[in-house]
Amino acid sequence: MSMPLKAKSRRVASVDADITRVPAPVTIADRVVLEIRKFLAGGILFNAQVAEKAGLGLTDMQMLHMLQLYGPSTPSQLGVWTGLSSGGVTVALDRLEKGGYLRREANPADRRSLLITLVPTRLRKVAAMYEGVEKETRRHLATLPQSDLEAVVRFFETLEAVRTERENAGKPEPFSRD
Repeated sequence: MSMPLKAKSRRVASVDADITRVPAPVTIADRVVLEIRKFLAGGILFNAQVAEKAGLGLTDMQMLHMLQLYGPSTPSQLGVWTGLSSGGVTVALDRLEKGGYLRREANPADRRSLLITLVPTRLRKVAAMYEGVEKETRRHLATLPQSDLEAVVRFFETLEAVRTERENAGKPEPFSRD
């Protein structure tokens, strides 16, 4: 037995509505996920603006962040962290090296590979663009109790552990469906 046409369209419309809006959070976990999404979206857009002002692409900017966060790294490590193919990493590194942001150096731990290191003098302009937002963030964090800040740190350490486990399992996509 077939549904009347009107009922079918309403069902399709409600499915469309479900994917065009985030459902209202029901649990505290829903609220956390929602706030993470908002924060990431805003952070990505901010990084894109900084990248544009610096004359870089967003991927290049994120590559610089990874090198700042984790220190000198091999191209293969950067590939795992960024999810880029080896060719994609090479292209991004070529652009950043040409722009004077990094150097490729011999890896003392493995002569068959390279270590990618940042050039501090070139990064000053980029770092200056983050100073204001970091200062404002620290000002707001200073209003929170120490126990709240410790919970936030544990939360992000947990997410980082999940990401690292996925990388080590050969699944660089942080939260893909599998």
